Amino acid sequence: MMGKEDSMENLSLEDDEKFTSISKSYSNYRSAMTCLSDSHHPLSPSIVDDSNDPLLVSSIQSSAIDDHDVEQFQNPTIISPPLNLEYLNITVSDPHKEIQASPSIVPGTNTYVTYLITTQTNLPDYGGTDFTVRRRFKDIVTLSERLSEGYRGYFIPPRPDKSIVESQVMQKQEFVEQRRLALEKYLHKLAAHPLIKKSDELRVFLQVNGKLPLPTTIDVASRVLDGAVKLPKQLFGESGNLIVPQDVVHPAKGGRDLLRLFKELKQSVANDWGASNSSIDEEDKDFLKNKERLHNLEQQLSNASKQAESLVKAQQDMGDTIGELGLTFIKLTKFENERATVNTQRERAADMKNVATAAVKASRLYRELNSQTVKHLDILHEHLSLMLGIHHAFSDRSSALLTVQTLISELSSLNSRAEKLETATSKIFGGDKSRVRKLEELKDSIRVTEDAKSCAIREYERIKENNRSEIDRINRERHVDFVNMLKGFVTNQCKKA
Repeated sequence: MMGKEDSMENLSLEDDEKFTSISKSYSNYRSAMTCLSDSHHPLSPSIVDDSNDPLLVSSIQSSAIDDHDVEQFQNPTIISPPLNLEYLNITVSDPHKEIQASPSIVPGTNTYVTYLITTQTNLPDYGGTDFTVRRRFKDIVTLSERLSEGYRGYFIPPRPDKSIVESQVMQKQEFVEQRRLALEKYLHKLAAHPLIKKSDELRVFLQVNGKLPLPTTIDVASRVLDGAVKLPKQLFGESGNLIVPQDVVHPAKGGRDLLRLFKELKQSVANDWGASNSSIDEEDKDFLKNKERLHNLEQQLSNASKQAESLVKAQQDMGDTIGELGLTFIKLTKFENERATVNTQRERAADMKNVATAAVKASRLYRELNSQTVKHLDILHEHLSLMLGIHHAFSDRSSALLTVQTLISELSSLNSRAEKLETATSKIFGGDKSRVRKLEELKDSIRVTEDAKSCAIREYERIKENNRSEIDRINRERHVDFVNMLKGFVTNQCKKA
């Protein structure tokens, strides 16, 4: 006891200044909708260096919380998965600045950062257990584009956004660390997807060293350039102006076929004005109900996210306030001990010391509990961030349906032209060779368009099935995640009480 009293008396006013600065360091909160791409999670409290915290370095720390209290609030130990369960563990570490081989004329753009990506897995698709590669953010973009192109209709987690001021902030270690955390979180989400984790795209990304090539099918620049070169020939009949079967499995917005893009835009306008002659519309009532339900869920998650941020901030403020109160009683105890002349003053100092100890206990307890609250309520942000991937999957469905409708309208137009040409040809004795040739060309176009329509319908049905299975999956996962979140949060709050 004497050791604690002596060290308490030696507590200087510098500790007061340190604690005041810490209590003001709590970062401003932003709404979840504006923070989905930010690696600093909106629920995360300010990062405080414990070595400078007077509540942790003062002598009261030794009696503040016993070992049992500390143990029950520590993060659970990471346990390796059982050998009979599939796992794919990915870590992103060791950011390293690289210099491009060809210097750029734009200042600050000739350097980039690579990250060491380490993978441990027992999935048989990977043909091994441990892999390490170095990747830059551009490779993440390529991976995301590949997955979006090859897995239409699936709820693919959105990748982190690229900073528009990256060249200016790349030198800052804080930005690099935030980018590292965001990339690791993104890869964890991909590894948790039952289909994506076994995909060739992710496997190549995690296993194969070197530059990750972008296939021409998803190279936007080359597609737009090809489309621009081909458009005049299509308009003047020098090149095929039909939608061929192998193209319908890709969205028209890619830009490779600008004429198809214009046709689908025309069809979209016709749909909006009710002038469409297509026999296919979105009539899946279950899908429309699920779509509306997910839209409402997004609004609810956004509101719950904001409330969670307010709760975390309130708990943080409460812990800081109680800590300041404890520090004030420490200073008052020191003053009473220095000026005490009678026993009553010494007794009062001892009582104030007990109050200070209790306040420090409560402050530390609030900090530990708040970190657990952040961990549990983070589920809200996880599911909210997935909504962007859900919107993209539904957009794939709408795009595929529009392609089918466009081809049906195109077939109707071709059949109408063929009938008129055939009627006009039949009225001429002996026939007109030029009209006969045009009629044969039209029939060939009809056959190609019929094949394209069949492929488009199959692609549309495939995307519909992908949507259906993903909705079922996300509903199951959300139920489990939210039940665990509520159990953990309630248990955490009961411990505080």
